[in-house]
Amino acid sequence: MSHFKVEQSEQIDAEQSYNASDIQVLKGLEAVRRRPAMYIGDIGARGLHHLIFEVVDNSIDEAMGGYCTRINVIIKENNSIEVSDNGRGIPVDIHPEEQKSALEVVMTILHAGGKFDRHTYKVSGGLHGVGVSVVNALSDWCQVEVGRFKRLYRQDYHLGEPTGPVIDLGPTKFQGTRTTFYPDPEIFKSIDWHFPTVAARLRELAYLNRGLEIALLDQRPGQERAETFKFAGGLSEFIKYLDENRQAVIQKPIHISGERDGVPVEIALQWNDSYIENVFSYVNNINTIEGGSHLAGFKAALTRTLNNYALRNQLFKNEKFTLSGDDCREGLTAVMSVMVAEPQFEGQTKTKLGNGEVKGIVEMVFGDGLMRFFEENPSVAKKVLEKSINAARARDAARKARELVRRKGALESGDLPGKLADCSINDPDHCELYIVEGDSAGGSAKQGRDRRFQAVLPLRGKILNVEKAAYDKILANLEVRTMAQAIGPSVFNFMSEDNNGNGETEDTEGNGKKLTDLRYGKIIIMTDADVDGAHIRTLLLTFFYRYADDLIKQGHIYIAQPPLYRVFKGKEEVYVYDEDERLRAVERLGGKNVSIQRYKGLGEMNPDQLWATTMDPEKRTVLKVSIDDAADADRLFSTLMGDEVAPRREFIEQNAKYVKNLDI
Repeated sequence: MSHFKVEQSEQIDAEQSYNASDIQVLKGLEAVRRRPAMYIGDIGARGLHHLIFEVVDNSIDEAMGGYCTRINVIIKENNSIEVSDNGRGIPVDIHPEEQKSALEVVMTILHAGGKFDRHTYKVSGGLHGVGVSVVNALSDWCQVEVGRFKRLYRQDYHLGEPTGPVIDLGPTKFQGTRTTFYPDPEIFKSIDWHFPTVAARLRELAYLNRGLEIALLDQRPGQERAETFKFAGGLSEFIKYLDENRQAVIQKPIHISGERDGVPVEIALQWNDSYIENVFSYVNNINTIEGGSHLAGFKAALTRTLNNYALRNQLFKNEKFTLSGDDCREGLTAVMSVMVAEPQFEGQTKTKLGNGEVKGIVEMVFGDGLMRFFEENPSVAKKVLEKSINAARARDAARKARELVRRKGALESGDLPGKLADCSINDPDHCELYIVEGDSAGGSAKQGRDRRFQAVLPLRGKILNVEKAAYDKILANLEVRTMAQAIGPSVFNFMSEDNNGNGETEDTEGNGKKLTDLRYGKIIIMTDADVDGAHIRTLLLTFFYRYADDLIKQGHIYIAQPPLYRVFKGKEEVYVYDEDERLRAVERLGGKNVSIQRYKGLGEMNPDQLWATTMDPEKRTVLKVSIDDAADADRLFSTLMGDEVAPRREFIEQNAKYVKNLDI
């Protein structure tokens, strides 16, 4: 009884110590500054660049409404960002409820904007009205200039708060909105803008908004650079850009557009001679990387239309023969853009469209348009069907090869590869697999690892370049099979089968696989710090990106960062990872009589050194592999690993100046 009284007393004390005064109300933009990652994802490079895109999205909404034809983005000398457009300009008159300038309302109040009704903007990417106010909140300073009715207005802000009222600067020829901001260095890890990252998104927006001109200018000393994006061909030009390094099966992209129930649908597609499917879907200019109802409608219509056309024109030798969805999409590059007035986004990253009615709309618009195109262009239809029928034959060969492998027990016997040094626990959330090149490095890694949770799989030489290989060739490759066997066979696309009887695989809506038999939560690529090591790493990344992209999307692939040098003097030693660190380490150890050991291979390290520098979770540095821009990632892999030599040479010439420590 006394024990109960003590517990009851403690509960009463706790209740009395928690009262109304403990409830915090964060006013204005304080919540954004307190928890920035809730609004922009993170406070690293991705979140930093998201600030630019939030401001640009407001200008894009003006362009989608037909009010803006040009957007300028400038990275200024002092690392501030200026975004301007020639749209209508943010209203500056007094807001009837807030009793302050509408400009101040938009810049300082969350969920304030003109995007909640269909009158101001029919469709919009920024539906929540938090974008520009969040940018203001996370900026050390921000300035907005508005040109309306031939008058120029301005308001300045510090840490999200106005430093004064909106002022009238007098007559002007400028029409639109100009926003300049400098991110708060107290919030972000660094203010380091990456020109290619900004350019990739602006290029994408220019393709999606046909005829819109977007200019990007870098004014930073030593980094001066400028690009302008404007594409009269829209999505068709986007397809040409994506497939620049591949051989097209048809002469030019097919373009289908239409509108149904107030939902405009635009799709461009073409087939190439690769074995890779690349379908990129957008809703209101937002890249829906997790797919959704619009993607499901596209896939269903494509499969049905190709089968119906082939049957109608007796292109199948066997009447019972049908093409699966995978057959129809082999070698396909497609971009679809859908405009939805009130999109419902779902999924892990809120980039999956959930509006069920959109599936039927896309299916109807695209299916009817593609069938009409095939009937008007029978020679094109025949080439597409030949490509798909050949894909079906190759897939049948791959199926037979897969069955042969399974009969031999190489993948389903439960046995693991002999060269795999497995870990003792079997919880994927706590297990790591190091993929290393060569037996020498593999030996050091096996001896240096923590056997409880770290497994090691050494590979012999360079794996197959899957960018150029068909399914049956991939299945026949020993190193590929070994990795699939170790990681979990069903994780990989080349091990999947059509499983619902209607010609579509499980991932119809782009939801991503449930990686049920994944054996390791972290798969860490560990290669030598030289050219061969970089090549092997690229081959492995190509393999995972093309045939197990859910491993990347769900954050399971990492790259180890082994040191380049061991700098030592007497009993003191420092491991460093680049040339600048080496110079600082030499200086720190006194400069004289300092020895330097250059590691060209992991095998040069003894097990203790490899553990201390590259495998110890408390000390190591590993880079998580992510896909920020799938379209650019696809184009990069096809450039580096495809058949075309000229684009690869051009890429090397353009980027050679950024290479450091090339086989020193």
